[in-house]
Amino acid sequence: MKSERKLQRAEGLKGSIAIPGDKSISHRAVMFGALAEGETVIDNFLAGADCLSTIACFRQMGVEIEQNGTHVRVKGKGMDALKEPSGILDVGNSGTTTRLMLGILAGRPFHSCIIGDESIAKRPMTRVTNPLREMGASIDGREEGNYTPISIRGGKLKGLKYTSPVASAQVKSAILLAGLQANQELTSVTEPHKSRDHTERMLRAFGAEVHEVGLTAEIKGGQTLKAAKVDVPGDISSAAFFLAAGAIVPNSRITLENVGINPTRTGIIDVLNKMGADLTIEEKGSNTHEPVADLTISTSSLKGTVISGDLIPRLIDEIPIIALLATQAEGETIIKDASELKVKETNRIDTVVQELGKLGAEVIPTDDGMIIRGKQKLSAEQASVSSHGDHRIGMMLAVAAMITDGEVSLDGHEAIDVSYPSFFEHVRALTGNTED
Repeated sequence: MKSERKLQRAEGLKGSIAIPGDKSISHRAVMFGALAEGETVIDNFLAGADCLSTIACFRQMGVEIEQNGTHVRVKGKGMDALKEPSGILDVGNSGTTTRLMLGILAGRPFHSCIIGDESIAKRPMTRVTNPLREMGASIDGREEGNYTPISIRGGKLKGLKYTSPVASAQVKSAILLAGLQANQELTSVTEPHKSRDHTERMLRAFGAEVHEVGLTAEIKGGQTLKAAKVDVPGDISSAAFFLAAGAIVPNSRITLENVGINPTRTGIIDVLNKMGADLTIEEKGSNTHEPVADLTISTSSLKGTVISGDLIPRLIDEIPIIALLATQAEGETIIKDASELKVKETNRIDTVVQELGKLGAEVIPTDDGMIIRGKQKLSAEQASVSSHGDHRIGMMLAVAAMITDGEVSLDGHEAIDVSYPSFFEHVRALTGNTED
């Protein structure tokens, strides 16, 4: 049975909303709290499906975690207190849980098995499992450990000097977390471009020393983590959908409060500025080593641009909504160097082309991105579009419906709960529409 939600064109977006907690930081706060000594308190935790999977997995390893909505307490007893799980660790739809937890389990002297949903079963893992094997972990799984289910028996690890072929925070984080367990040895990760650095920042917040030189991050093994207070900033990847909506829905002016503006994540802001958006940033200091700001966006006259190179790792999750932005910009927008889109929750290149095409948009796929010619009028006569189980695609299509003539039915809207459970509540608040 299909799960459809009827969506209508918006006449304007007005007001302020507080963006839910950052998904990447929420994951890490729970994980690091589980490895630390003492009680870690987390506020503005993202109580979405992915982050709840992280909590469930660490509870299975004997960590006491209290969660009350967005408030979480993790009662850590140190890394050595983790216990062998009696059952399979189910990560659900969460690639972050899978890859970072592999880095942690690589150094634990017990056996565990990780499984996820159908989407996770298609996502490549050798980018993590191969370097972890080099460090000394015993790992097996489908296609030699490239796909879940994955079995891992951790043990004594040695340091590794690793050059990653991809700029991936998940790969870097997994190796650094394994390196933390390589007794007194140095582990380093060098990337082709700098990926998001939430792990490095949070390790410091938990008392560890991490050094960064250019594109290399390194950590010395044997360090002890100490409990911390973590105030999670709003997720800029979630804010991106309302930033786009505010820019392209006529008669709009909205403020998004307390959004994380970590420089490794602000590619969406750079793109909006390149496209000529009416965007203002009011910086508010920092939360747990993470800078935050209030972002105000108004309806804008946008122009096409080229998005490539070092910018891509800083906005890989935002490319679906950027594609929609580009349909409303004058001129051509080219997105390239984004082959990582093919191994996300869906093949986001093909999915964006397919689903926006149902609304009359012409998006031309390429091997590593897409080409969008604007400005395009979106229209549909009771069109049915699908999230394909991908939360980013679902939110992009919901924003697309705001500028589409005709009713749009969104199939699989519940996928949005993975990262933004209050998304439609916030849509109603900004549109003034009290109906569900």
